[in-house]
Amino acid sequence: MKNTEADQKPQKPKQIQSYIFAGILILLFIFVLRLFYPFFTVLLWSVLLYIIISPLHRRIIKRFDSGTRKGKVMRNVWAGIFAFGTILIILLPLLLIVFLFLRQVLELGQYLQGILAERPDYLHDVFNSISTFIRNAFGNLLEIDADNIIQELWSLIGRGLSFAGTMSTGIAMNIGSFLFSILLMLFTLFFLYVDGPYLTSILLRAIPIKKEYTSALSAKFLDITRNLFFGYIIVALLQSVVAYILFVIFGIRGSLVLAVVTFFMTFIPIIGAGILYLPLGFIIIAQGNTTAGIIFLILCIVLISGIDTVVRPIFMRDRLNLHPLIIFFAILGGLSVFGFNGFILGPMIVILFLTVLNLFLIEHKLIRRRQSSDIQN
Repeated sequence: MKNTEADQKPQKPKQIQSYIFAGILILLFIFVLRLFYPFFTVLLWSVLLYIIISPLHRRIIKRFDSGTRKGKVMRNVWAGIFAFGTILIILLPLLLIVFLFLRQVLELGQYLQGILAERPDYLHDVFNSISTFIRNAFGNLLEIDADNIIQELWSLIGRGLSFAGTMSTGIAMNIGSFLFSILLMLFTLFFLYVDGPYLTSILLRAIPIKKEYTSALSAKFLDITRNLFFGYIIVALLQSVVAYILFVIFGIRGSLVLAVVTFFMTFIPIIGAGILYLPLGFIIIAQGNTTAGIIFLILCIVLISGIDTVVRPIFMRDRLNLHPLIIFFAILGGLSVFGFNGFILGPMIVILFLTVLNLFLIEHKLIRRRQSSDIQN
């Protein structure tokens, strides 16, 4: 009995010491997060771009022996080339699209305001034809009239012009900060290409769980990033490019603006981009161009929605195994919580949660490894 009490007494100071050490560790971890928080966007997109492009980078540098001086120099040279190339290939076209998009939003808004002010009777007749067509198409289930359409259009034009003006002013005022972020991203990408595997190993060692589980989480993180990029972003980009070409061919004003809207509409389950191109087709038909409107709708259904049916499965190959509705709400939730970063963070957090849940169930023997495949994949 005395020996037992003697064994238990030293354990209390040891437990207190462990709690204090854990508290200090958590406090320092919070400070580290706070230090890196201002650069979160730069770090996030640098890591994502590195994950996407690193397979090509590894194929090229595997020819150089890192143990020799020449090999180290060539690896650094290629790291610089890939860092600059990543910025040029991805960010420059994006900046050009943003510039043209904002300019076209202003032009389109001014054009529509002029039309609404100069020819209200004509537009009332056009929208009356559209509302009649829609009511007939849906068997009078939808109550819609020309006045409602014009009122919503005025509101939409006002919000669009306000958004374009705010964005243009914000970009002009923050150009210095933006250039600094680009420089930081270039710097970060360079060192990721140089020491990516080493930095990854440091991060994984810092996670206090089994090596088997950290390996599973890191593999899942890489798989999620690449599948989300190719299966959703690239597919949406292809759909918006096809939509832009069709809009230009059929002479639809504001084609770039509508193509950008199409990009975001593709993430909506079931109907997707149809939310945009169906009304456009109805407008063409209501204007008297029945044949052109029907051809436009057929081409949009086959070429734009067809990409979602044919191309997405090629990229995805059922590796995410997550319902599109969950992806959709994960994107919306991510955007509301993290801003633009949530576009990728939302789905990623949901899928990583399911992966961690799977590992937890395995660890506590609540499910077998074979039974966990539905959750993990």
